[in-house]
Amino acid sequence: MAPLDSTRTINGKFGEIWMDGQWLSNFHTAEATADLQYEKIKRSGKRADGNKVVGIEYSGTISGYKITSDLARAVAQVTDDRKGAFVCELVMKLDDPEAYGYERVRLKGVQFTKIDIMKFEHGSMVEQEWPFVFDGVEWLDAITAE
Repeated sequence: MAPLDSTRTINGKFGEIWMDGQWLSNFHTAEATADLQYEKIKRSGKRADGNKVVGIEYSGTISGYKITSDLARAVAQVTDDRKGAFVCELVMKLDDPEAYGYERVRLKGVQFTKIDIMKFEHGSMVEQEWPFVFDGVEWLDAITAE
C-alpha cells in the first residue's frame, strides 16, 4: 500500500447542502447517519451469539446561519392540524479540489424533528441547528482513488 498523500485528504470547506434543488448556501455543517439495530441470534454449537440487522434508523443534522424565516415557517406547518408534515429531499455534497473526486448523497423523505422558532444571543451571529430523520438514501457519486 502506498503512503498517504496528505494533499488528497478532504477538507469540508467545499461541502454543499441542497434542499429540493435549492442550494442552502448559509448552511455550513451537515451530518447524516444510519443506526443499525441488531437482534442477538443464538447458534447451536457456538459460544458466541450471531447478530442480525432487524432495523435501520436514519437521522442527521444540518446547521448554519439564520438568513430568513422561510425554513422555520415551512417546517412549522406540521403544527397546523389542517396541514401535513413538511417533507423534503436533501442532497449533500462533499467536495475538495485536491481530492480524488467528490461524494454526493440524496436523502429521501426528510422530516425535521425540531423547529427553532426564535433563538438569538446578543453580540453573536444567529446560527440554527436542524435535526431530522429520513427514510432512504441514494449514493449519487462516490470518491475513489482510481
